[in-house]
This record gives sequence, structure tokens and C-alpha cells, in this order.
Amino acid sequence: MERTYCPDNAPVALERQADGVRITQPIEPRTGIQKEMTISLSPADARVQVVHRLWNRNLWAVDLAAWALTVMAPGGTAVIPLPPRLPYPRASSRPASSCSGRTRIPPIPVALGRKYILLRQDATRPSPQKLGASVPDGWIAHVRNERLFVKTFRYVVGGQYPDLGSAVETFTDGRMLELETLSPIARVEPGGIIEHVENWHLWRDIPTPRSDDNVDRDILPRLARTQPGAAQDSIP
Repeated sequence: MERTYCPDNAPVALERQADGVRITQPIEPRTGIQKEMTISLSPADARVQVVHRLWNRNLWAVDLAAWALTVMAPGGTAVIPLPPRLPYPRASSRPASSCSGRTRIPPIPVALGRKYILLRQDATRPSPQKLGASVPDGWIAHVRNERLFVKTFRYVVGGQYPDLGSAVETFTDGRMLELETLSPIARVEPGGIIEHVENWHLWRDIPTPRSDDNVDRDILPRLARTQPGAAQDSIP
């Protein structure tokens, strides 16, 4: 907790670039880690690339993972894809999804399908809750007021992910809902760097999903258009 929850309250350095900005914080005195974000905007449609970097400014190696949090306004629904199901005993011994110690089942408005978890932010349920999942598909989504927001990232097969193998996590309470992606844990040598890349996409006129079929019908066709060489139709 002392390393992970250092507050980002100090002024940052801002460097303007052709398609965005690079933001660099001072070295954290408690951890010796320096955080950096490069944010690049597409000139044609609603796409953003966010590159998260963690520099090790210590004199010794550090084991860590990048943890990228995006805080969403209240009233939305998160969509978390689950790994394909396998028959026992072929199934992995590691869980496909997990709940934190703060979670009591079933205290939250969550729909667990065979292919997706749908988690709705509810202002009447202020108790904090957290879910994690493996997500080899490399994306997590959020729908609010018919606006679809998607974060995609590269899932590393065989990578050692934190929190029982969670590449994606969500956190919600009575005020908001977070979409979180993580990198595998890596040993970063002095002066070394770990990099975690997210691509953000936004579409309009997408209804809130209520089932696996809704996600397959309304969200997966948009995701297919995020692949290299595919035509884009996100909000201009």
C-alpha cells in the first residue's frame, strides 16, 4: 500500500507533441519511481493512445506492474470479457475472475454471463467493490447514456499478472466506476522502464447491454473495427 498509493499531487512537466502531450511527474521520494504518460489524439476520429511508463530511478532493481485507472462518471455499466471456458481438467488452476476482500456476493448489481461480466454502477450501493479478471481478449468497455467507451491493450500470454492473474480490474462505489488495466509484473533494473499501452475508442448510439447477446450484437462489431487496417466509425 505504501508504494502503490503514493498520491500524484506534485506539479508535472508538460511537453507538447505534434499529436498530443507527454506528462512527467517528479521522482517519488518514497519509491524512487517516476511516472510518465504520453497522450496522442487521432485527428480523424475519437481515438486516443495512452502510453504509461514507469521509470526505476533507484540504485536497485524493483518488481512492479503498471496499473492504469480510468474513472467513469456514475450511472454506467462496465463490460468485462471472460476467457473461453474449458472442460475440467483442462481448465487452468488460476481463476478467470476474482473478487477483493471488500466484496461480498451478491452485494453489487452484476450480471455474470458465460462470456461477459456486466457491472453497473449504483449510487444506492456505496460500499466499495472490486472485481478482477484474466481477459486475454485485451479489452474492457463502459456504456453510459448510449456512449460506448472501450480500452484495448496487449495481453501477454504467460505473463505474471497481479491479483491472481488479473489483467483487468474494476472498482465501484456510490460515486463512480473505474476501468483498470494492468501489465504483467516485471523486474525493472536501475534506470530501466516498464511500458503499458492503452488505446481508447468512443462510439455513440450504443444501448446499455443486458446480456451476452447484447454485447455480441452492439459492441463486438465496433471492436472489430479497431484492428489494424479496419475502417473506423467512432465519434468524430
